[in-house]
Amino acid sequence: MHRRSRVLFPRLGVLALTLALGFPGSAGAQAASYEQLQTFSSLLNQIRLSYVDSVTYAELIHAAVDGVLGSLDPHSRFVRRADAERELAYEQGALAGIGVALDMVDDRIVVLAVAPNGPAARAGISPGDRLRAIDDTTIEGLSLSDAASRLLGDKGRKVRLSLERGPRMEPDTFRVTVKLDVIEPKSVGAVRMVDRTTGYVRLLGFHLKGGDEVEKAVRELEGKGARRLVLDLRGNPGGILDASEEIAGLFLPKQTLIYRTDSRRPAARQELRTTRDGPFRDLPLSVLIDGGSASASEAVAASLQDHDRALLLGRRSFGKALVQRAFPVPPQGDLVWLTVARVVTPSGRVIQRSYQGLKAEQYYSFAGRSGAAQDTLAVFHSDRGRVLRGGGGIVPDVPLPEPASLPRWWRVVADSGWYEAVADSVAVLLPRDPRQQTAWLDARAEWQARLVGPLAARVRDRLGIAVAPDSQLAARLGRILARRAAEVRWGPESADEFTVHNDPDIQAAMALWDRLPTLLGAGH
Repeated sequence: MHRRSRVLFPRLGVLALTLALGFPGSAGAQAASYEQLQTFSSLLNQIRLSYVDSVTYAELIHAAVDGVLGSLDPHSRFVRRADAERELAYEQGALAGIGVALDMVDDRIVVLAVAPNGPAARAGISPGDRLRAIDDTTIEGLSLSDAASRLLGDKGRKVRLSLERGPRMEPDTFRVTVKLDVIEPKSVGAVRMVDRTTGYVRLLGFHLKGGDEVEKAVRELEGKGARRLVLDLRGNPGGILDASEEIAGLFLPKQTLIYRTDSRRPAARQELRTTRDGPFRDLPLSVLIDGGSASASEAVAASLQDHDRALLLGRRSFGKALVQRAFPVPPQGDLVWLTVARVVTPSGRVIQRSYQGLKAEQYYSFAGRSGAAQDTLAVFHSDRGRVLRGGGGIVPDVPLPEPASLPRWWRVVADSGWYEAVADSVAVLLPRDPRQQTAWLDARAEWQARLVGPLAARVRDRLGIAVAPDSQLAARLGRILARRAAEVRWGPESADEFTVHNDPDIQAAMALWDRLPTLLGAGH
């Protein structure tokens, strides 16, 4: 997660003097550090003079910087000025993208998060997928920023991606074609009424005006009769830390501790408390999380859980609670996002999974799963005395099953446009009558007969695969196809209504409202 702060650009001469003479510690330690720099400089010079291929100092230095940051933690990173400018243009809507967040894992570029309903999500790309090539050109040797930059451009441009997932030794490889689109950096996605008294807000990320967006959304729902709220943080990769403070504060009383930041530098140690009584501090609240909930979303969920303010449902969160701050690297104006602190919840939990002694690949393989023993054995307590576990992400109060995994052939279906073709062919035949739109929400047998069956037949005929989805997979495919049909026939609002009505996690939250006070330890 990123803390917005003012940073100054030091002059190069002062920086160089610090490197050469200003090492902390004893004179012996300074001399040893200076000798290490001499060794590094000699090595660079020897590579430049003697290596079989021609390489520049810039290439070597950038590779060394990436190695240094990778030895610190999995989230510190170096960004060249040109790439930083393109990232800013993307955030401001001047460039289109595919709707993914990337990270570097053991020298491989990996999809960290996927924007719901964005181009990548529609193509079947999932968190954890490893990027191999862009437009049939390998990305071997590219930095994270370089690869991300190649996925930005004009709206409508198509990029062909080669990816892999699964075990490194025997990966499942696939290709997809994705059309770039403008991804507006909104914090709030769908805003719907689930029933006459329950509102639903999907939080996509934590951006500059996230607090204002959430407050506006909940007030809108209250105007429609909402007396309780489902806040959806699933797949939310986080973002600006300031936004997490504003959003959590909407649901908490004045002067409530949201979280602390712990660091070896006193300036980075802070206690973040609410500055006013949150306008929704008494609104019954359930929060959905999963393995894609990371960073700022984990800080909000953990704070609400620690204060017994919300019931958490879903699956263990990602386990990333480090604070990064951008520092300038002169003279070119490059940036380094450096981890400066850890987030500690009000009960004292450290959400961040352990990464010391682990390869980055191992670290990411634990995403959404329990961490090391030292992470999860420590016991903490909520305000009302409920037992909570530390580290390795956040364990929900009510665990929910994982959704059925999409099979390998689904990526061919998504890349070829078959599922859109099947869904659209049914959509044009559906009556526009609002009664039919309402009936479609629960027409599960019809989804199977008119959508899943024909799609399975197409896969059998064209790929020669004996498709026989089990009940869980058939149900998930039915929801995907039926949602697409609703969107084509009745518009985006109908698609959101379909999701809220049929999402298994949302329905699980709806079934627990009567037990909410007991589950949150009321009366202890």
